[in-house]
Amino acid sequence: MKFVSESAADCVLPAPDEEHRIRSADGHWVHAEAYGPVGAPMVVLSHGWTCSIAFWAPVIHQLAADYRVVAYDQRGHGRSDIPPTAAGYSTAKLADDLEAVLAHVVPAGERVVLAGHSMGGMTIMAAADRGEVAARTAAAVLVSTGAGDLVAELDVVPGFVPGFRRLLHRMILNSRLPLGRPNGVSSALLKYATMGPDTPAPRVAATARVVHACPTQVRYRWAQVLGTLDEYHQLPRLAAPTSVVVGTVDRLTPPVHSQRIVAALPDSQGLLQLAGAGHMAPVERPVEVAAEIRRLAKIGAVAGTAVNQRSVTE
Repeated sequence: MKFVSESAADCVLPAPDEEHRIRSADGHWVHAEAYGPVGAPMVVLSHGWTCSIAFWAPVIHQLAADYRVVAYDQRGHGRSDIPPTAAGYSTAKLADDLEAVLAHVVPAGERVVLAGHSMGGMTIMAAADRGEVAARTAAAVLVSTGAGDLVAELDVVPGFVPGFRRLLHRMILNSRLPLGRPNGVSSALLKYATMGPDTPAPRVAATARVVHACPTQVRYRWAQVLGTLDEYHQLPRLAAPTSVVVGTVDRLTPPVHSQRIVAALPDSQGLLQLAGAGHMAPVERPVEVAAEIRRLAKIGAVAGTAVNQRSVTE
């Protein structure tokens, strides 16, 4: 499968049509941006660990012509505020922020497609039992993510004794070393850990700029949360039609995670495996990720019509 482009021109965000500053349940401020025509079907994008709205740029370019796309910076990332203490970092806080974003941007009575990458997918799982989130969700797409056992399943360090390998993975995840400015060595390491081997250099460089912009303390605090993640109990509560996308060479959330998620979902719409793609599928394969979001938007629209018709007859 070819990439959408050898260049990274689509990794530059278009100018947003609107910007929002949204107050979450604990008073934390979240930054969000909207793209595309007002009144069009809406998609809400939630990014992963160490990323920002900019990570979604290639997918936004694919969707913004005929969808109203809202993307937001997870707390501590991008232009959202940084929580001052460890108490501001948890999957419950992520769910609070998603709930606040949806309440702010989704018009009354409407429902949207949620798409979450990595920690963004975990956010959608964590919010699965929130009534206000469910009422605004037509369908969901979980991309390159897992519900738990992240350290145990990491595939960054090859070989070694399993216990020692797990220790090395935990050390990598919990590193407090500043990343500094991207360079050839750091970009090569990032590509190895997070992207497929055929990812063009300009896309690796664009991803490195996003990841390296994450503050060291924020990266570390969220690593603490991810290291103990357990959202398996939330999967049966994710009632909306939901599909899962994973790259076949994803080292951070290998396909076994996606298989477990699909098996536990009450309304699974399938597993899309992207041959040769790594963890950063929205940058590596934006055309296919966007197409899956479009597919779920159609499924969600049909499901919503059926619900509305039942409501009328009742």
